[in-house]
Amino acid sequence: MDVNSWLEIYREKGYIQELRRHIGHAPLIGVACGVIVLNSRGEILLQKRRDNGRWGIIGGAMEIGESVQETVIREAREEAGITIGRMDLFGIYSGMDRLIIYPNGDICYAACIVFISRDFEGTIVNQEEEVIEHRFFAPEDLPDEINEFDKVYIRDWMEGKNGIIVR
Repeated sequence: MDVNSWLEIYREKGYIQELRRHIGHAPLIGVACGVIVLNSRGEILLQKRRDNGRWGIIGGAMEIGESVQETVIREAREEAGITIGRMDLFGIYSGMDRLIIYPNGDICYAACIVFISRDFEGTIVNQEEEVIEHRFFAPEDLPDEINEFDKVYIRDWMEGKNGIIVR
């Protein structure tokens, strides 16, 4: 098959889903992108994930051919039904704490590129396959059940880190 045939398969079925068909639960390396969405009151939008019942920021795996910004825009639209406008780079995260073992046994290592945005529009809706609910939280009222994976971004945001964080 030529590259365009592969890309068409990945567009239709999803890159990671198609790879999993071949390698099962074995570790994958990928790029994940997320966004810290803030409302006018300075509250952070978190989503409660269906796969583990824990809270985290909007985000997910990059698809072949996407820019990091396009990934964030797609994930926000798919998971929350919102359109992200202006976003600023918040941080680039890598290291062993980026290794995730999902409840279904899939293992991923993902370097994560996180943006921050106060510019969004649309009515928040829950994408039923992946999300139980979305809610804005004040910094002092964050839930206890936050994904380990997301805690570092949220902690950096709460500490008011300035500039682009590289971990």
